Formats: sequence, structure tokens, C-alpha cells
Amino acid sequence: MVRTLSIRLRSAAAAVALAGVALVSAGAASAQELRLLMIEQVGCYICAAFNRDIAPAYEASPEGQAAPLIHADLRGPLPEGVTLASRPFVTPTFILLGPDGAEVDRLIGFPGEDFFWPYVNEMIDRARTRPNG
Repeated sequence: MVRTLSIRLRSAAAAVALAGVALVSAGAASAQELRLLMIEQVGCYICAAFNRDIAPAYEASPEGQAAPLIHADLRGPLPEGVTLASRPFVTPTFILLGPDGAEVDRLIGFPGEDFFWPYVNEMIDRARTRPNG
């Protein structure tokens, strides 16, 4: 019985160690991702329509998997670690962030669903083909 308990404890310890390695690896992988920052503000009807009609589809799309959508208020603080080329002044503004949180590309305004997807795809493609991307 003591031997069985010892084997189970060692197996449990190994499982915990492997889980820790998996978590560290997952953290490293997510640090390499692009993110799409949406700058918005209360009262922006285009922002509200985007969040209602487009955001759910974006989050489920290949683009959303490549660059998950995050939000920030126009007049509020930026998410931690985000560095922009300049402060946005129009809502919505979509800013593609690189793995280091620095701005890679920007789409000012919302050109409508038909044009949004191609623009975002171009932004992601350019970021992936950058020498540091």
C-alpha cells in the first residue's frame, strides 16, 4: 500500500510539473500573438453597431484567432504594455498590435462590413511578413 501511494504521489507530481510547463508554453505562445485593439467611446453608435453585429463574427473568424479583439476607451488608459504611434482621435479606430504591444498598423473609422474584412486581412498579412513579425 505504501509503495502504491508513493507511485501515485510521484505520478501526481509529474502531472503537476507537466501542467506547469504547459502553462508556461501557452503563455509564451500567447505573447507572440497579434491583437486588434478597438478604440471606442460611449455614445459612438458605430462602435455599438460594430460590437453588436461584427465583433461576435470577428471573434469566431480566422482573423479573430490571429489577432484577438481587445477594447479601450478613447479617453481612458490604454491596456498595459500597449504603445501607439499616436493617440487616436476618431472612434472606432482599429489598431493592430504586435507581440510586444507596439502598434503595427491602423484603420481609422469603420468602412463597413464589406471593406472591414479585407482591410484587417491586409493588416494581418503585412504584420506577418514584416522582418520582425
